[in-house]
Amino acid sequence: MNTFYKPFDYECQQERESDYRTPFQQDRDRIIYSFAFRRLQAKTQVFLSGEYDFYRTRLTHSIEVAQIGRSICNYLRKKKPVFSENFYVDPDLVEAACLSHDLGHPPFGHAGESLLNHLMKRFSGFEGNAQSLRIITEAISSRGGKNRGMVPTRAFVDSILKYKTLYSQMENPENHFLYNDQKKYLDFVFNKRPFPAELTPGKSLNKFRSIECEIMDWADDTSYSLNDMVDSIKAGFLTRFKIEKWAADQKLNANESRFVDGLFDILRSGNFDAAFSQKIGHFIQACGIEKRQNFMSDLTNRYRYKLVIDPMILQECELYKRLSLDVVFNSPQLKQLVFKGHFMLRRIFDVLVNNYIQTPQIKLLLLPKDLEDALDAEDIQDEKKARIICDYIAGMTDRFAIRIYKRLFDPDFGSIVDLI
Repeated sequence: MNTFYKPFDYECQQERESDYRTPFQQDRDRIIYSFAFRRLQAKTQVFLSGEYDFYRTRLTHSIEVAQIGRSICNYLRKKKPVFSENFYVDPDLVEAACLSHDLGHPPFGHAGESLLNHLMKRFSGFEGNAQSLRIITEAISSRGGKNRGMVPTRAFVDSILKYKTLYSQMENPENHFLYNDQKKYLDFVFNKRPFPAELTPGKSLNKFRSIECEIMDWADDTSYSLNDMVDSIKAGFLTRFKIEKWAADQKLNANESRFVDGLFDILRSGNFDAAFSQKIGHFIQACGIEKRQNFMSDLTNRYRYKLVIDPMILQECELYKRLSLDVVFNSPQLKQLVFKGHFMLRRIFDVLVNNYIQTPQIKLLLLPKDLEDALDAEDIQDEKKARIICDYIAGMTDRFAIRIYKRLFDPDFGSIVDLI
């Protein structure tokens, strides 16, 4: 019996069947067997899915994040005296959070996310994390499909809630928000308790996270700051010359200069995988735990403790992320792919919005029947229609989005026997 968790943490918004598994194992298993999780195998992580067979996709990235998250839980349980055999952060819950953290990301990576948010501005925007919450609460079916959503536990919903500010509460909502209609999930997670004055909408509120969410976030940072570096080096995007040129334009402190020198040592050794795998262990062992007091700490241990990271390792992680952003993600090669992804998604979105929201003279049946039926509901508003269209596009894999684009706009592509 793990006394870290209380009945409050296991509660669901609807009744769900129990079996031989713990509630958090049920959460995890429903993610693994979901369509949304399988689609991650064909969604961009760094490089366009399918362009290189052996580089990471969103799926392999999520699996690596889950392994790191479980390892952090095991490390804290064994090494930190506050935890014991009967009092610990549940690794199954953290694994579920890690496997779910990218479920809502659309095709073409963060480029697709930023474009969909721009296109959805008048319909409460689009945000990858908000979309992940939408998927687990409203899309993934529970056993037998009897309930709306997978009926997740309160602790699991909270574990993926990196952001808690609603779209309408932000002045210029570019990212890091929830959809306005997701307030009901905030109410569920926090038992309808109002946020205290110090947790104002925006950065301070978004930083208020459960211990499991903090572990998931650090596991994600660890994975993409280290593992994505390996892919970038192997693809030729990160070379000694490029790193030297980048470092010359930065105002690096002594520690940052030492981290760059360490990268040169790794490049000289040629054994990138082993070197960065060892660093993953260092990032895991940089984790510590502290007690805290807040308006939820009387209800759940998930808010009585917080994750703390060794400042030196945090600094190293931030340097790698800056390097990858400047040299890899902002490179002309990837920016050209961003442009192409933007162009395709924008045209698909415009066609669907014009067909289903702008009420053209001739309406075409362009979507699967279940979506057509939902869009034809008598009382459906334009914002709801736009969200259904956005869900459809966000759920596409890279290759499926390309295929739909070709079918809509390339006269020489597709036939009547193709399935949408």
